[in-house]
Amino acid sequence: MKPIHTLHAQRGAVLIVGLIVLMLITLMVTAAFKFSTYNLKSVGNMQSHNEAVAAANQAIEKVVGSWNFGTTPAGHHYDVDINNDGVYDYAVEVDAPTCVKAMPMRIAGSKGDDCSLQLNATTACTSALSAAAKFNVVWDIPATATAPDGTYVRVRQGISLSLTKAQCDTACPPSATTTCQ
Repeated sequence: MKPIHTLHAQRGAVLIVGLIVLMLITLMVTAAFKFSTYNLKSVGNMQSHNEAVAAANQAIEKVVGSWNFGTTPAGHHYDVDINNDGVYDYAVEVDAPTCVKAMPMRIAGSKGDDCSLQLNATTACTSALSAAAKFNVVWDIPATATAPDGTYVRVRQGISLSLTKAQCDTACPPSATTTCQ
């Protein structure tokens, strides 16, 4: 015959172990939930940042595409709809482009920077840099894209174009660091 265990012989060890395991599982699920929430916020912030950069680049492209380089550059404001839903997602302020440098382009077939060597005569060199000469002009164009919630991104884009002397003189006014000569 089997002995009958009384209630006094059972001390509840299985119950205690079960509660500890249940508490550990609850803590692991809570930690996983918090980590997934943080990851979701990080991905959302990265998406907003990338959209703001795209909005700023789109506005800079509009400025460069509409500028005829026969005028002094000015700043512009653009409202950009990134997801094409009819609602403007970002307000972009494009600052006036800053002329960084303007350098005469090499004459085809030249082997160096010395103008007299390129054309075999100083007077011919001077006349070659007339109004028909081309200049390689570099600009820095900063833009700030701001979302309706107040977040913003500042983007700086550099462009380089070849312009005539007349365009260079107008679009890149002479300063201590740049001149179209």
